[in-house]
Amino acid sequence: MEYLAGEYDVIVVGAGHAGCEAGLAAARLGCKTLVLTVNLNNVALMPCNPAMGGPAKGQLIREVDALGGEIGINTDRSAIQMRMLNTAKGPAVHALRAQADKLNYQENMKWTMENQPDLDLKQAMVDKIAVENGVVAGVVTDTGAIFKARAVILTTGTYLRGRIIIGELAYPGGPAGNMPSQKLSDNLANELGIKLMRFKTGTPARVDRRTIDFSKMLIQPGDERPWNFSYSSDIEDREQIPCWLTYTNNDTHSIIRENMHRSPLYCGMIEGTGPRYCPSIEDKVVKFAERQAHQVFIEPEGKRTNEMYVQGLSTSLPEEVQWKIYRSVSGLENVQIVRPAYAIEYDCVDPTQLKPTLEFKSISGLYSGGQINGTSGYEEAAAQGLMAGINAARGLKGRKPVVLSRSQAFIGVLIDDLITKGIAEPYRMLTSRAEYRLLLRHDNADQRLTQIGYEIGLISRQRMDRFANKRNLIVEETARLNNVRFKTSPKAQGFLEDRGLVIQQGTSYGELLRRPEFKYRDLLKLSGDMPDLPEDIRESVEIEIKYQGYIKKQQTQVEKFDKIESKKLPENLEYLSMRGLSREAAQKLDQIKPLSLGQAARISGVNPSDISVLFIYLEKANRESGGKKTVE
Repeated sequence: MEYLAGEYDVIVVGAGHAGCEAGLAAARLGCKTLVLTVNLNNVALMPCNPAMGGPAKGQLIREVDALGGEIGINTDRSAIQMRMLNTAKGPAVHALRAQADKLNYQENMKWTMENQPDLDLKQAMVDKIAVENGVVAGVVTDTGAIFKARAVILTTGTYLRGRIIIGELAYPGGPAGNMPSQKLSDNLANELGIKLMRFKTGTPARVDRRTIDFSKMLIQPGDERPWNFSYSSDIEDREQIPCWLTYTNNDTHSIIRENMHRSPLYCGMIEGTGPRYCPSIEDKVVKFAERQAHQVFIEPEGKRTNEMYVQGLSTSLPEEVQWKIYRSVSGLENVQIVRPAYAIEYDCVDPTQLKPTLEFKSISGLYSGGQINGTSGYEEAAAQGLMAGINAARGLKGRKPVVLSRSQAFIGVLIDDLITKGIAEPYRMLTSRAEYRLLLRHDNADQRLTQIGYEIGLISRQRMDRFANKRNLIVEETARLNNVRFKTSPKAQGFLEDRGLVIQQGTSYGELLRRPEFKYRDLLKLSGDMPDLPEDIRESVEIEIKYQGYIKKQQTQVEKFDKIESKKLPENLEYLSMRGLSREAAQKLDQIKPLSLGQAARISGVNPSDISVLFIYLEKANRESGGKKTVE
């Protein structure tokens, strides 16, 4: 029997990293919001590695934070180690990474959601999305509860028809021993006409800390500098718990090769496509046969547990084979496995069915975000969840949607790649995917997005004032360094002699900072008249001055990009009957229905000649309209 259980503005299906951000954003924007999850104990569950951030992913967290999301604040609260990666390289690839206490992360996020006004958090299995005349109407649970809503956001992660695989053993299941969602896939595909895909991911075993010989491993400590992901965090006394590094060897690889016939990946048991950038250890041994060793990181799962995560040894081989593999690694000779590694197959949607707002083109009011859109990673999920929550709320209030461009944020790159290019494997955000990555740095996410977050309504006036003060300090200090001239002094002379450097009188500090051998901290040793600025201000000033030429070059490229991006295409354009387009281009354009000439140019299979045809069409339409502007 079905019954009416409640009425809401927005319903979020799933409470992983995407669902948490979507629910919080919608509620904070004034919508009565319900978040449903199959297990309330697993809100913000981290079913795979206990880490946040890293290359491109760290930038995503900072962007979510700058827009008013929660993942950065929650990571700071629960972090047990922070490290800045790639510091020997340029600022475009600097990336903050944190080890998180898993349980603490979940507890903090659940508490935040439980105490958020206008947000209800409930345990239920959603079997059906109710749609009336092409418009979403709510959801129906397995117990017959009907929750009505004007917007629904799907953030189901890897639960749709989830299937756990360990060697020859396979059974229906979700991550970390949870129940899968079996009926919702049928509803989406067979009743709503949504195209689904089958992907696969996996996770390594967890092992007992007390059975590891760390003396045979290399310690990986956190940084001394008190890093934080959130621009609003001021945590400085964080306890840093180390990670450890070891390696596989020839014995490890021999065991894997001897048992390859039992690998579900290579004997046909796994149907789904796995992630290219996070392969299993058997995949590494096959595809990189020349390698004598692969890195294995031992990462703590939290402060109050002996479980350790074995990064680099993800596998779906049988459990008894896993014991042999793990115990062949230096330092793990006597290790005890407390949770075996496994692979999981799941359904996800083809993201080319989505608008840039993450709303389905075919169903008004239905949105999706996270791994259901074919991505991998907590950070990618959180970014999509935030944007889906923002746009669902704004759509209900009749406000203009928020769509970030590729030159504004990694979030813009992520969503544009998904909806425009489509995916054939789990999508992972990489710095190389962003053509303007020097503009999309970890240090300036607040400068790019805080104003937008404030205008949306997710950033407070107090935080906006704090950001404005920081921005002014950066501008003032940059201008000051470009105007202040070097003057010889005993202090400066001693510093230069120690370094074997010569500086001409009258050289500006800005010119010095542009020299590769100079850092901002060196200016402090040259002059006794430097302002006392926070470390993040100094960092931003140094980057702005040192890379000024490269930054201006990318900004010029962005201006050219904006010209083609601003040429809008009608949504009802009939590409299949348009003369001059190649057949493949016409089919792809008809499927994606790009909103601009720029988006059309990024579609796989659409060539420059096809873009010329579209450009001519727009020009002709403009002339036929009597010269009135028909494109923005």
